[in-house]
Amino acid sequence: MKNFSTGVARSLALRAAAAAVFVSCAAVSAHAATNCAFRPNAPDQHVVVKGDTLWDISGAFLEHPWCWPQVWGMNRDEIRNPHWIYPGQIVYFDRARGRLTLNKPGTGSDAGEPPLVRLSPQLRTENLDQGNAVPAIPASAIEPFLTQPLVVEAQALANAARIVAAQEDRLYLGEGDRIYVRGALDGATSFQVFRPGKELVDPDTGKVVAHEAAYVGTARLVKEAGPGTDVHTFVVGRSVKEMGVGDRLLPTPPTPVRNYVPHAPVRPVAARVMALASESNYASQNQVVTVNRGTLDGLDVGSVLQLYHLGQTVTDPESKGFLGFGKAKLRLPDEQYGDLFIFRVFDRVSYGLVMQVTKPVQVGDVARSPE
Repeated sequence: MKNFSTGVARSLALRAAAAAVFVSCAAVSAHAATNCAFRPNAPDQHVVVKGDTLWDISGAFLEHPWCWPQVWGMNRDEIRNPHWIYPGQIVYFDRARGRLTLNKPGTGSDAGEPPLVRLSPQLRTENLDQGNAVPAIPASAIEPFLTQPLVVEAQALANAARIVAAQEDRLYLGEGDRIYVRGALDGATSFQVFRPGKELVDPDTGKVVAHEAAYVGTARLVKEAGPGTDVHTFVVGRSVKEMGVGDRLLPTPPTPVRNYVPHAPVRPVAARVMALASESNYASQNQVVTVNRGTLDGLDVGSVLQLYHLGQTVTDPESKGFLGFGKAKLRLPDEQYGDLFIFRVFDRVSYGLVMQVTKPVQVGDVARSPE
């Protein structure tokens, strides 16, 4: 993608970012206004520093940090063109107009103007010093989950090519070794090698919807199977774990889009936590979990779900029952305790990053569309 290299372009980009202010909550829909209320103790300003995320900055001002795109006035077509913010800039809370801005309230070209209803800057600034821009979420926490398989759905596993033999019958393979692969390549030449692992069972249906996958390396096609042969010839490009016969191959995915902009799912979603990336029984903030919903259920990159512990069932203390048996049971409401940011989606499964939580996440917890 084309880079802007002149100082004028940089100036225009920053002016576009300044113009792309956070729109007043009163200017958005009633539903959005409810979600995007400002915190009673919101500060007058925040100086952006290296290490900040847009989620953190928004959380200083808003009750629900995930809804900052609504406050910015971004529509569904604009979420792929976020408004970059850089360390050293100051985000101001314009209390009189009920919005956030990169211009100091009462100064600049917007002084004295009526409250903004809608701003839709069209200038694109991709690849313009983006390395210094403030990210939406902690990138380091999700980096390994963006390009490696780690979760392979049932159909993809059934169709995956597999290593059937190795050069000189080597038991374990390393960089430069030749391997022989059987299966459909679908026109791809660069592949990731993985080993199927634990089954991921849908807590709602009890069915296996995917497998965890151990990433073991990469392989490159040398020669497709020709007449009289049943296998393709590959060479190992990289090996991070012992690679061997029986391991599977999937085409290397395209570079993922990292312009993460949080938003509510396009339709109501009720998911369950299926697995935790950590070795413990609990997950905390900035850790990754897997849920049993994906693109076919209405999730996409940037969807935000609210996390709940399932409500307990207790005995009604005033229920008499019969001879002490059969007392009435009461179902307590689910308890909301945090947010989940969806950053990679498959057909029926998604990865989510745990955001602010007040309690640990457990397998079986509920993840629903924001209320």
